[in-house]
Amino acid sequence: MGLLLSRSMEDNLKKQQEFMLHNSRLQMERQILMQNQMRERQMAMQIAWSREFLNYFGSFFAVATVGLTAGAIKRKNPGMLAPIIPLSFIFVYQMDSAYGTLIYRMRGEAENIMDNEHDRLDLPHQTPTFESVEKARRAKSSLSSFLDK
Repeated sequence: MGLLLSRSMEDNLKKQQEFMLHNSRLQMERQILMQNQMRERQMAMQIAWSREFLNYFGSFFAVATVGLTAGAIKRKNPGMLAPIIPLSFIFVYQMDSAYGTLIYRMRGEAENIMDNEHDRLDLPHQTPTFESVEKARRAKSSLSSFLDK
């Protein structure tokens, strides 16, 4: 009788462990999907910000270019066109950021760094562990001496 009960308990324990493993896997998959959706939303907002900024900066660049060109022609001073050069670099960068391939080049470079220069990504004192976080939490907690007893 005891053997039958023991086997039944072992089967139940095994089923419960499998259920917990399946449940934790499902929870992790949901967390990964949620984090990815949040990342996508943040990137979409950043691209939208770049496009909106481009509208304002493009207007400023056009007015400044026309004004500087007119001033250079009127005063016969080609030196007045000098500010157009750095402004054009900023304008082209914003265009590339908003509508161009900047994001793809950045992603490619990031993948290259992750593949070939992974040591640059290491955190000081390595990746935090549960133990290191708990140690820091206990050091800052005023209740730590009470809870440790």
